[in-house]
Amino acid sequence: MSTKNLVKLVVSLAMSSAMTAPVSAQDTIRIGGLATLDGPFAVLGQEAFRAMELAFEEAGHQVAGKKIEWVRESSDGRPDVALTKARKLIEQDKVDILIGPVSGGEGLAIKEYAKSAPGRTFVNGFSAAQETTLVSPAENFFRFSTDGGQWQAGLGNYVYDEKGYRKVAVVSGDYSFGYTQVLGFMTEFCGKGGKVPEKVWVPNGTKDFSSAIARIPEDVDAVYVMLGGADAVNFLSQYYQAGSDTPLIAGSNTVEQTVLNTKGPFQRYLEGIPSAHMVADGLEDPAYNAYVATYRKRFPDGLSAPSAPYYGYYVATKAVLAALDQVNGDLSDNQAKFKEALAKVKLDTAFGPVELDENRQAIANIYVTEVARNADGSLYNKMVRKTESVDQVLGQDRAQFVARGVPSRDYPACP
Repeated sequence: MSTKNLVKLVVSLAMSSAMTAPVSAQDTIRIGGLATLDGPFAVLGQEAFRAMELAFEEAGHQVAGKKIEWVRESSDGRPDVALTKARKLIEQDKVDILIGPVSGGEGLAIKEYAKSAPGRTFVNGFSAAQETTLVSPAENFFRFSTDGGQWQAGLGNYVYDEKGYRKVAVVSGDYSFGYTQVLGFMTEFCGKGGKVPEKVWVPNGTKDFSSAIARIPEDVDAVYVMLGGADAVNFLSQYYQAGSDTPLIAGSNTVEQTVLNTKGPFQRYLEGIPSAHMVADGLEDPAYNAYVATYRKRFPDGLSAPSAPYYGYYVATKAVLAALDQVNGDLSDNQAKFKEALAKVKLDTAFGPVELDENRQAIANIYVTEVARNADGSLYNKMVRKTESVDQVLGQDRAQFVARGVPSRDYPACP
């Protein structure tokens, strides 16, 4: 069953429980956190909860004179599991606000569920499927992180112009976020005249990538790989073990910090791989340096630099706290004042300004990077190009962009 059909199935089971906000204790605001601590994206979930933990600590575990009560639940990247855990947080734990999830299919499920709970507020964590906010958005669902298509801004142009690639094969996770990333890359690359003769789709949690690697045409200039977490580590390890030497272009999560910090022989091959994301490492900026220093001090057993899921959840939590402070913690009238304030929140972050569009979707900077090596031998994503204020329709006419349809296995296509 496709991710989209699975989302429809599991959400339909939840629609019968439409709710309005409960009456919370006057002096307490309950905030739920949903992230993946199981499955192939477990390391992303660990980073997500680190971010929320630090944001609450920085606020003194209170906002507008009210105590913050943090309730956590774990999913595993599957939409049905994420939906079950979200329902528990909303219906049993009675959280006022839910922050999460991590994965694209999960986000689609939570967005649809949000429509059945208009009295609560849902703030995306790290999930980045495009259609979550672009198509039939939920009025109480907010995303302060950019989507997977936005994350690829500048990458297609960069590899065409700077690397000279003209023909690229794709290997990607077979789900909504994978489709979104591929669309973001192909929009630019194909627009320049590049060709994508083969797309290989693999399920999340794949252990053996030999058949996928065998399907990569020999006459391509490079391979665009969109996999994350354990899937990325397994693919990279097997790709180089097989003796493959066709250059790689990485999707946002493929050489993300959670992967670069995983030890293995594959690390020696990663230098120079281009990618793009809403974050980059090693920026020469005081705000970025302070952001990294704070992370390292608080989480000495963490990564060498804060990851993208960490940033996504950190910014989401900071936005929630800012809006709560602005309305003095008022969640009355189905949280109307809070939602209005949240939609107008503008943040100055370590990676530049973030604001929301009419669908409550982030507009923010995107960074093209190349994997480089620090003096201590650790790997990082060095910025080579920045695109400012990238919107969800990638600078195109919104009506025309939406009319083309949501990304899928077959859309877009350039032979």
